[in-house]
Amino acid sequence: MDNLTHSGSIVVRSSPEALYDLVSDVPRTGEWSPICTTCWWDEGQSAEVGAWFTGRNEVPGRSWETRSQVVAADRGREFAWLVGGRLVRWGFTFAPVEGGTELTESWEFLPAGQEFFAERYGEDAQRQIEDRTRAAHEGIPVTLATIKRIAESG
Repeated sequence: MDNLTHSGSIVVRSSPEALYDLVSDVPRTGEWSPICTTCWWDEGQSAEVGAWFTGRNEVPGRSWETRSQVVAADRGREFAWLVGGRLVRWGFTFAPVEGGTELTESWEFLPAGQEFFAERYGEDAQRQIEDRTRAAHEGIPVTLATIKRIAESG
């Protein structure tokens, strides 16, 4: 199970705070994610550490929902969450650079996620993990490019 972490970066003509406000508005996730079509906060929740939200994911032939917990909510610096509260870590970091902000999206398939997949999928776990890994590797540059387009178009 190699390469279970991945990240990508892009420079966006925007402030770190404005980009944070955009990506931490999880109901907008469907605007830029190639797999997560919609998200919503649990009742009364918002972008703060400990908050939970649900995302609906869709790929050809399959759709599913996941619940995630916010683990980093530092405006202008980092916004991150754990799928299932422990399985996979997704996040964005923001670094001011000349011409705007370097936006980095990161993904890590955590040991608890690997154990969960082994229990859930048995002999098919490795293929399932490889599918999720491929989706992250292919999706991160698409997500970043779309966020850049949205942020720079005002």
